[in-house]
This record gives sequence, C-alpha cells and structure tokens, in this order.
Amino acid sequence: QVQLVESGGGLVQAGGSLRLSCAASGRTFSGYVMGWFRQAPGKERELVAAISWSGGSTYYADSVKGRFTGYRHHAKNTVYLQMNTLNPEDTAVYYCAAKWSAGRTWYVRSYDYTYWGQGTQVTVSS
Repeated sequence: QVQLVESGGGLVQAGGSLRLSCAASGRTFSGYVMGWFRQAPGKERELVAAISWSGGSTYYADSVKGRFTGYRHHAKNTVYLQMNTLNPEDTAVYYCAAKWSAGRTWYVRSYDYTYWGQGTQVTVSS
C-alpha cells in the first residue's frame, strides 16, 4: 500500500507559478512510476506528467510542455510538479498517482495507476 498526499495548490494570477508536492509513504517509493493528473469541472481526468521510477525520464502532455517540470526526490519520498507561466486553462484539481513500474518507463492512462492522492486545487485567475 502506498499513501499519497498532495500539497502546494492555491490561487495564482495568470503568468504566475506554483510548485505542487506529493509525499509518498508506505511501500518503497523508488520502484513506482509517478503521475500527475488534473481534472477540471465537467472534463475528464487527464495526464499532465509521468515520471519514470528513476526520475531520469518524464513524459509531458503537449499542453504543458515547456511550462511544467515533473521530478522526484527519492530520499524525501516526494514527487514535485513545478508549474510556470500558468494560464486559466490550467485551473483544475491536481492529483498525483503511483503505479509499480514493472519494467515500463511511463504509464499515461489514469486507469493504469493503482494509488491516488486526494487532490489539490489549482486556480489561475485571468
């Protein structure tokens, strides 16, 4: 069992930045692919970034490439999502998720992930 707790959400103006954190506890953290997802009202949950178990490779959705950076700190059992140049379309509840890597670099579908955090709200005002 892996427990995930997100933090760092909030209200920010367009063009601003936020850094989300996801602290993991329970089983060993290092063997898991970590995903950041978001869900806006009335929309499906979508992948934002997927970070390989080693942290050496990260997949990004096209909508956030060049603006968001996902990374992990193994010693702290924490994964981060640095979000820059935010715009109102980034407004959503952001979730982190974990999936045992099983030899895969990333998982990009929400139903592939086993463990989920409770989510943190990010609101970007125009």
